Amino acid sequence: MSAHATLPYFEVESTLGAVLARLAGSDDFPLAIEYGDRVVQSGYHVTEVKAGSFVTLDCGGNPDAWQETVLQVEDIPAKDHRPAMTVGKFRSILAQVDKKVRLDHDARLTIEIGRPGEAMQVFDIANLSVEGNRAVLSLGVRAAICKPRHRAKQTAAEASCCAPSSKAGGCC
Repeated sequence: MSAHATLPYFEVESTLGAVLARLAGSDDFPLAIEYGDRVVQSGYHVTEVKAGSFVTLDCGGNPDAWQETVLQVEDIPAKDHRPAMTVGKFRSILAQVDKKVRLDHDARLTIEIGRPGEAMQVFDIANLSVEGNRAVLSLGVRAAICKPRHRAKQTAAEASCCAPSSKAGGCC
């Protein structure tokens, strides 16, 4: 199967296992989630965890296959001014799910997030930091892309300093 198109921003290793490992030892810290121009409200709720297997064919006829874990998060205010979810609670939720639905820790991690009444948005992990007394999960937008065109541009950019230029192929 072909390699995934590289994302247009820096992405930490965003497998479920890598994120959980990075959060280990920080269970008492609040977990903040940043997406778009927002910081998730402290009452946010993990509404669903999905374990998916994808087999795809892009517009250039290139097959691909991967495993993905999708966390759906509802961005809501806290009741009674409670603090944000802790890393320990977040990890506990995923451990409970893993007991009932096998989660592949090598699977790509995707976050679906939105506020009530708004369209849900899809994000990748752009950065994960544990700083001071909190953990911050920064999300990057997952844009729609033509994978063959994107890969051709990457290849051309990588070869531009060392090889003669060539026309980037189309997809369809």
